[in-house]
Amino acid sequence: MAVEKAIFAGGCFWCMVKPFDTWEGVHSVISGYTGGQVENPTYEQVKTGETGHYEAVEITFDPEIISYDTILDLYWKQIDPTDAGGQFHDRGSQYRTAIFHTTPEQKEKAQQSKEKLAESGTFKKPIVTEILPATRFYPAEEYHQDFYKKEKEVYEKDRAKSGRDEFIETHWNVMTEN
Repeated sequence: MAVEKAIFAGGCFWCMVKPFDTWEGVHSVISGYTGGQVENPTYEQVKTGETGHYEAVEITFDPEIISYDTILDLYWKQIDPTDAGGQFHDRGSQYRTAIFHTTPEQKEKAQQSKEKLAESGTFKKPIVTEILPATRFYPAEEYHQDFYKKEKEVYEKDRAKSGRDEFIETHWNVMTEN
């Protein structure tokens, strides 16, 4: 069985795991850091915004079961692609959005999906989500992995106050389920 990896930054990585985790063909969703200049960064370092890293998720999936195009579509519907300063109540460079391509095909598909979104009229402002080559991905500390399962109450409270669900429901016409 051949698997692929997709890496996305969409603000707080706690909120980026569950939307992908429940799909058939997705083998794992790991919270972590990518795109910065510090090796083996810690959460304490990344949250300062000074390491250059993004909070991100690395999704391992079987493209025979779930396509990269489907995963891209899921990704867009989790974020505000017009916000260059972070996502929702999480502000700073570590919470920017980006698609990190691992193959030339992923790059092409990501660019096509971004263009399609820009042309759709869904948003009045420009789409600022970057499409970048994947760099080393560092898994976050264990307590961040599957946070929505391990710390359900904390996760739901944080997500509720973030404004993410209201944005998704308003702009994507998708009902969310914490």
